[in-house]
Amino acid sequence: MPHSREQLLDIDAWWRATNYLSVGQIYLMDNPLVQRKLEAEDIKPRLLGHWGTTPGLNLIWAHLNRLIRERDVDAIVLAGPGHGGPAAVANAWLEGTYTEVYHRVGQDLEGMRRLFRQFSFPGGIPSHVAPETPGSIHEGGELGYVLSHAYGAVLDNPDLVAVAVVGDGEFETGPLATSWHCNKFVDPVNDGAVLPVLHLNGYKIANPTVPARIPREELEALLVGYGHEVFTVEGDDPLDVHRQMAEAMDAAHDRIAEIQRAAREDGDLVRRPWPMILLVTPKGWTGPAVVDGKQVEGTWRAHQVPLAGTRDNVEHRAQLEEWLKSYRPEELFEEDGRPVERLQALAPDGDRRTSANPHANGGLLRRPLELPPFASAAVEVKAPGASMHEPTRVLGHYLREVMRHNADRFRIFGPDETASNRLDAVYEVTDKVFAGEILDSDEHLAPHGRVMEMLSEHTCQGWLEGYLLTGRHGLFSCYEAFIHIVDSMFNQHAKWLKTTNEIEWRARIASLNYLLTSHVWRQDHNGFSHQDPGFIDHVVNKKSEVVRIYLPPDANTLLSVAEHCLASTQYVNVIVAGKQPSYDWLDAEQADLHCARGLGIWDWASTGGDDPDVVLACAGDVPTLEAVAAAGLLREHLPEVSVRFVNVVDLMRLQDERDHPHGLSGREFDAVFTADKPVIFAYHGYPWLIHRLTYHRTNHSNFHVRGYLEEGTTTTPFDMVMMNNLDRFHLVMDVIDRVEGLGQRAAGVRQLMMDTRRRARAWTREHGEDLPEVSGWQWSPTSPTSP
Repeated sequence: MPHSREQLLDIDAWWRATNYLSVGQIYLMDNPLVQRKLEAEDIKPRLLGHWGTTPGLNLIWAHLNRLIRERDVDAIVLAGPGHGGPAAVANAWLEGTYTEVYHRVGQDLEGMRRLFRQFSFPGGIPSHVAPETPGSIHEGGELGYVLSHAYGAVLDNPDLVAVAVVGDGEFETGPLATSWHCNKFVDPVNDGAVLPVLHLNGYKIANPTVPARIPREELEALLVGYGHEVFTVEGDDPLDVHRQMAEAMDAAHDRIAEIQRAAREDGDLVRRPWPMILLVTPKGWTGPAVVDGKQVEGTWRAHQVPLAGTRDNVEHRAQLEEWLKSYRPEELFEEDGRPVERLQALAPDGDRRTSANPHANGGLLRRPLELPPFASAAVEVKAPGASMHEPTRVLGHYLREVMRHNADRFRIFGPDETASNRLDAVYEVTDKVFAGEILDSDEHLAPHGRVMEMLSEHTCQGWLEGYLLTGRHGLFSCYEAFIHIVDSMFNQHAKWLKTTNEIEWRARIASLNYLLTSHVWRQDHNGFSHQDPGFIDHVVNKKSEVVRIYLPPDANTLLSVAEHCLASTQYVNVIVAGKQPSYDWLDAEQADLHCARGLGIWDWASTGGDDPDVVLACAGDVPTLEAVAAAGLLREHLPEVSVRFVNVVDLMRLQDERDHPHGLSGREFDAVFTADKPVIFAYHGYPWLIHRLTYHRTNHSNFHVRGYLEEGTTTTPFDMVMMNNLDRFHLVMDVIDRVEGLGQRAAGVRQLMMDTRRRARAWTREHGEDLPEVSGWQWSPTSPTSP
């Protein structure tokens, strides 16, 4: 149905108002309605912000509001060009939401002045679509993730439409290119819909964009190939563009409704092209056309601040005043700064406003998971080291029940590794979702599955973030070495959490849970390229109130940690656990107590009394195995040495309580690790992290840490630990070297350890497997196997 001129003029009024508010944020400290001639003191001394993308974003918001009002659409906006922060803030203020959450920024002249002054100003708000912005779940400071976030948001949200604005600069990023395929993972019965809007304004900071400089038919063929029906809106005449955009929005929504109706009512699950809009407008549209004799509008010069000298340059200031008045603010705002009634009537009602939509403040919608007690999946442990299990396979049985009880709010994400990481028990209650062609030879693929697998760590991370930010729960399972691919995405999410902790109106969301397996010590078959435990070091750099790191030593402690992490909110939890068969050390009750403490003394692996000669500590499953084996060798060969055995599950317990909420007090730490005895610490990752975490401890100078030394290859499991001096024999040598007076008395034992290491290395080279006394080792407190 054609849209009337009156409707289009209403949309244009909203667009002009938000453009005016956006320009004001970039430039003005005072005189918000330009009710007098602009003076130097009205202009900010530092002009920060991005104008170029802003008018296009405002156009999309204006038209989406019309669609929401007319069709009662439940919609949110994700701005890929996140530096277009002025647009998001302007729309939130005009909708009234901004004033509702920030009472000081009222919908009046003083509120407008504060709105302008705070933007990109010390003590104010960032220039991006940041957590401080109502309606935002995607900051866009780093480009490439808007589509994966949007698709994560609509999973299990059947009525939600996520409008994802893709900048044509962002279009060039690797993660964005991959995420065009997300539409192959949408279930039109149970999920909502994403409406991508590719905003083609031609330029990045200083260069043209690739999609703007290839033939249009080539670009549209690419988008069609990605699985989209393309509706093109193009031009620079406002009313004509408004007409095209209104028609495109209606047509796109009609297509979405028909795809969902056919799937939900007729059972028609044949994958059809999902709609998208290609919006082609000039960069910096409606801004200054020419500045200092150089074209600005429609060029890269419009990207940030088109008039850079307005505080000191009279001509620039006059141009700014002319620019602001070109939006005819007297038609849009009362003299006291209030939006005129005409504008107020254009905002959707209540929660239908995109800036007030609960999905954009997902903690409001979050319901806790129904978690079975982890003990229901625990393995029986009759004695330490008497049995073996694959920890992540045991966890898979627990996650199966979590999935069964939370079929509307829990998903597992990973890059083609759910079965590889031994979590495939979940397939007993769900499948992997896939909307593409499914062959008879395929296993566990279905249109309605709840496991999300795509060979793109970026996309999996983006899906999970979007899912969490809109109120749901999930787990990301990945090979340890390759989680680094999302280092920067983790950065952004951790910063988001840190910031939202300080925003009262932001409700807490479920934690982002990583399960890192196929880890450094059991990538002996894949080799050096797959061996890297450094993600932990990266995570530790973030604020202590946000990050948690767990290194469960066996299956039951992994279950306890997983239950705790899945129930938590507002953290990034990193769990590192192996998938290969490993010894069971603790029964369910012991595991629960040990994980609650975060670290503890294992009396059964210790010898002597309360005044040890040495502390043998460990963190991680393979380091625990080697440390326990070393304790056995010490018990056999040096029974007079008093050994205290300490296992660490929660790595942050090593920090001081003043540095991390989980940290031990100085007194508690010294009670466990002693204040003056040597500590031999077998650690999963790079050894210097333990030194960093314990740097301020009383006994730090006596800490001697063994860990990964960036030595690896395709070899046997035990040869890997020997290459990095983490093996049991080297740990015994470390004890001999560090305990005062033991060196001379134990010279023979030390030599035996060295010789056994050489023999173990030679055995692997000859037989291609580990020494039988190593591969067949079992813990026995009375008769450990001798080398």
